[in-house]
Amino acid sequence: MLKLKYNEMVGLIGKKIGMTSIIDANGSKIACTVVHVEPNVISQVKTVETDGYSAMQISAFESKEKHSNAALIGHFSKAQSAPMRHSHEFRVDTIVGELGDKVDVTIFGEGDFVDIIGTSKGKGFQGVVKRYNFNGVGPSTHGQHDRARAPGSIGSSSYPSKVFKGVRMAGRMGGKRVKNINLQILKVYPDQNLLVIKGAITGHKGSTVVIEK
Repeated sequence: MLKLKYNEMVGLIGKKIGMTSIIDANGSKIACTVVHVEPNVISQVKTVETDGYSAMQISAFESKEKHSNAALIGHFSKAQSAPMRHSHEFRVDTIVGELGDKVDVTIFGEGDFVDIIGTSKGKGFQGVVKRYNFNGVGPSTHGQHDRARAPGSIGSSSYPSKVFKGVRMAGRMGGKRVKNINLQILKVYPDQNLLVIKGAITGHKGSTVVIEK
């Protein structure tokens, strides 16, 4: 296991376990999220000389070879690693470690602030009231009938005779890439590969998240 100095690595890939709560020193109850971070592998190193910029690719969660194509198997074989399910590239100023090294949760410390990148829960096709907090069309009286959750007018008539791009209308909601910023790490459990992060983070239980410093 590669033991890095504090703040040398910029992030890891983990899996959201769920939410719980802890009691702080003042007796206050704090909602928090538990993230399981298996040791990640440095699967690619990019340099200014070879790629035009400096970056490190981190990969996590082993996959069977029969579920991976030849390109992935060849890519990870360079790092002497089994194929991985998820990879993420971090831009860095200085390359830390070598190809094939493993990195764990010890790069984080209690009290650190991190950003979490994940995919929001999919909510299916939703109307404008739920999707954009519309109020519906007018009051319930004055001739209104079944218009409490209607979107209302979406444009002009004879001119411009079209609906402009970006008009807020009903449609698919959720399932998008979201970044939660400035979340504090409350606890680090290296023996169990767990991080306890203050507050809620994007995604359903078991979803993959990227933890950035």
